[in-house]
Amino acid sequence: MESINREARYNYFVLEEIECGIVLTGTEIKAIRAGKVNLKDSYAVIKNGEVYLLNTHISEYKEGNIFNHSPRRSRKLLLHKKEILKLNDKINQDGLTLVPLKLYFKKNKVKILLGLCRGKKTIDKRETIKKRDLEREARKSNKYNY
Repeated sequence: MESINREARYNYFVLEEIECGIVLTGTEIKAIRAGKVNLKDSYAVIKNGEVYLLNTHISEYKEGNIFNHSPRRSRKLLLHKKEILKLNDKINQDGLTLVPLKLYFKKNKVKILLGLCRGKKTIDKRETIKKRDLEREARKSNKYNY
């Protein structure tokens, strides 16, 4: 099961991608396996030398008991100290943000692909739409022209 943040590549220029682990509870993992994840408005911040993922919605596991998790709690991300320091420098100097691009399983562990991103302006978004439409037209014409 893999969850992709489609809006991230539309709203941001992705400059760098970082794979990291995430601290989850048992019911959160079961909900992720069921595909109940939404990365749409989520982002990551660095507090006290640790990276946290905020505003990610992982729905409650319906077979869970009283120990079920809250859907929008902040979750700690697992990165090496050197990686966190490099990210912190880039974020503070260049005004970049950390946006989750994809959440997936790798060897039965949940991983999250963070993007070091710069926001797009409206004109950049228009160019993205134009490029996407041209690619779609090219694929459509290739489909009919064997």
